Amino acid sequence: MTEDESNSEGLMERQTTGEDRVRMVARQLSEPQTANWIASEAGWSHEPTKRVLERLVDDGVLHRDESGTHTTYYPDYRRQAMQEAMRLRDSGHTVEELTDRLADMKTQIRDWEDEFGVELPNQLRGTLADESLDGDEEDRRREIAREWEHLQRRIQIVGFAIREWDFLAPTTEPAEASS
Repeated sequence: MTEDESNSEGLMERQTTGEDRVRMVARQLSEPQTANWIASEAGWSHEPTKRVLERLVDDGVLHRDESGTHTTYYPDYRRQAMQEAMRLRDSGHTVEELTDRLADMKTQIRDWEDEFGVELPNQLRGTLADESLDGDEEDRRREIAREWEHLQRRIQIVGFAIREWDFLAPTTEPAEASS
């Protein structure tokens, strides 16, 4: 760890509370995680982390899944998608720029489909069974599969932001209540 990394980590811990760090980690989850994992990432102890997570569940920010061996927590992906669509709308980009970005993402996926002769990221992962692949090519295909899944999620969010461009526009007047 470099001195800069050490200083920035110390700065984060000095400027945020444990609860703030748990909230930050929880909001960035891309897959369900246990309270212990979240506590470790936030640099805070288990019990207070669990209390914060339960409040986030009560507030509708997180969901709790008790169906497995361990209770896991995950964000409301709909809320995350809506917030990301609003950020895209408010980012200063034009709808044309986002449309171009959407086309670029779709072109990238089509290029991978053509290059590997597959239609889905997991089908690409399945090609790792080919014994003629060297380690570098296996790593490349794993990374492409991860990026492909990421692009699929981004396409949905960017597409939503484009479709709902006018609806997502920031308003300066409060909405009127209907009678």
